[in-house]
Amino acid sequence: MFKVGDIVARRSHQQDIFFHVDKIHENSKGRGSAILKGLNLRLLADAPVSDLIVKRPIEVANYEREDNKMIYQKLNKLTSQRKIELDNKGEFFEIPGRVLQLDGDEDYLSQCIKTYRQMGIEAKGICKSEMEQPKVIRKILQENPTDILVLTGHDGFISGKKDFHSMDSYRSSRYFVESVLEARRFQHNRDALVIFAGACQSNYEAILSSGANFASSPRRMLIHAFDPVFVVERIAFTPTDQIVSVKDILTHTITGTDGIGGVETRGQMRRGYPRSPY
Repeated sequence: MFKVGDIVARRSHQQDIFFHVDKIHENSKGRGSAILKGLNLRLLADAPVSDLIVKRPIEVANYEREDNKMIYQKLNKLTSQRKIELDNKGEFFEIPGRVLQLDGDEDYLSQCIKTYRQMGIEAKGICKSEMEQPKVIRKILQENPTDILVLTGHDGFISGKKDFHSMDSYRSSRYFVESVLEARRFQHNRDALVIFAGACQSNYEAILSSGANFASSPRRMLIHAFDPVFVVERIAFTPTDQIVSVKDILTHTITGTDGIGGVETRGQMRRGYPRSPY
């Protein structure tokens, strides 16, 4: 009845979140289960096939329309703020921080990179699974100098687990922690390399302790696919002589303080003078 790529929801969760079916497994008794990836949330979950319902195209369109409306509102607010900042820059020109994003989800990565570039941020994206990221991050950093590093994909607090501190309770958090540790061995200074790491329900405390500047998820909440973009935009366009306001940066995200948190960090934008008329 189901196939990989179907868009489904879970009956047991009142069909609140739409997912892509990523994998389907059958046990010896013929009872299937599926691995699910959030359609707009960085959540990895599993569910019995019997709990799933395929969503009709009109339902998917309505779901995506509401999501796009929310993204547009956030982007419009950022764009308006940037316009005010640009009007006040006078004869100076600006070089925003560069971004390198490793993402376990190719679709999300493509959308994020497109949005960075629309904002005027130099960005490169590399699709690597959460498990692969710790193994390749040092080599990638050596080959791709950057100011801001984003390590994300999908995660989730495993159903039935109770220990919020144990890495065994999370699907991908250990990989984000290992990746941040490797990145910090390459560049230990949190202002020379700003790191955002995590996904839905990630082990926030462990990721920050490993050296990230921003991480998810303080209250083990779901985070939106674009939340890293909104965090990065503020860092990339804050001058290097200023500290990014953590509270301010989180007001621009969709999830807010329940899903994202961080530490005081210097901005990554450099001003230049004079501005060329050409």
